[in-house]
Amino acid sequence: MRRILSGIFAAALVASAAQAQDKAQDKSPLKLGGILDMSSLYADITGPGSEMAAKMAAEDFGGEVLGRKIEILAADHLNKADLAANIARDMIDNQGVEMIYDVAASATALAAGEIAKARNKIVIFNGPGSIRLSNEACGPYTVHYVFDTFAQANTTGLAAVRSGLDTWFFLTADYAFGQDLEKDTSNVVVKTGGKVLGNVRHPLNTSDFSSFLLQAQASKAKVIGLANAGGDTVNAIKQSAEFGIMKGGQKISPLLAFVTDIDSIGLETAQGLLLAEAFYWDLNDETRAFSKRFQERVKRPPTSAQAGVYSSVTHYLKAVKAVGTTDAAAVMKVMKETPINDFFANGGKIRDDGRMVHDMYLFEVKKPSESKGRWDDYKLLATVPGNEAFQSLEQSRCPLVKK
Repeated sequence: MRRILSGIFAAALVASAAQAQDKAQDKSPLKLGGILDMSSLYADITGPGSEMAAKMAAEDFGGEVLGRKIEILAADHLNKADLAANIARDMIDNQGVEMIYDVAASATALAAGEIAKARNKIVIFNGPGSIRLSNEACGPYTVHYVFDTFAQANTTGLAAVRSGLDTWFFLTADYAFGQDLEKDTSNVVVKTGGKVLGNVRHPLNTSDFSSFLLQAQASKAKVIGLANAGGDTVNAIKQSAEFGIMKGGQKISPLLAFVTDIDSIGLETAQGLLLAEAFYWDLNDETRAFSKRFQERVKRPPTSAQAGVYSSVTHYLKAVKAVGTTDAAAVMKVMKETPINDFFANGGKIRDDGRMVHDMYLFEVKKPSESKGRWDDYKLLATVPGNEAFQSLEQSRCPLVKK
């Protein structure tokens, strides 16, 4: 019996040594693939800035891990879900990509996420917001890192209704993200004692909002909630100003806006807007230090999505180094067990549903007279702890969560 056990032990040692040798011999690049909006309405939010953030993370990590050079890839999905799925398929099946990052926009993220899930590859969402990504569409190797529609609604809607802005009309981008953002904000408004007076849906990438804004104006709602993002948010706010909506007493609330959007709109028009963000370049010394380095390369501060790309790629690489393999199950286990403490998140934690929980921030856009210069756009009104901002695990519809 002892001889048999010795034989089994020896065989196990040989197998282990062979695996170690295989790993040691694998000198091919470790490829990380970004599926981004490089040319359309979300290009400023993610796009080339997200690719640069991933490259900075790889460089800061030393350019290699497990003896393999880290290679950052990026592709433009043109805001088409079928194209995003095809890119994900090609990256994993033909290019040898081990992890997909960002996947700007929700419809494209849902499509690419299904491909990664079917192939047991890690996908980290930084730019998309749909709550479905950590609910029905969750997966064992899926991480929703930066923000989601629930947290945006909870942070902005709650504060607005409590301050007396209790009647709402929604102007909504007609796809997964916009629909979820409207639904989540409506729930918060009603639960807090407010009323939803109506809504109107608009196509993605709309240039003329006049007919939609006239309906919103006619509703007499105190708040017109913009359940859209990127260029759609910018255009809607600019055209609201042209229609005199804000001067008429109605508030415009962009339910997802980034510092790049506010810069594009200008403080004269955007002043007083309430908005929720996961990150702001001027929060503290750490955010300023990273943002200065980023701005030297991109010529502007990072958005929360881009800052999240750097943080999440670094977190992934640390896990790969810790476990000594790129095996998705082993890497994800360490990613979920390890708190995230960096300039982006303090005590961040990836839950069983893939949601990375961290503090959210409520900001008010400064008046031109309050700003010290370009990009000095926000006043911090409140820090909302992650366990209050994000959907609780008890509410989760993710099949991985044990009830």
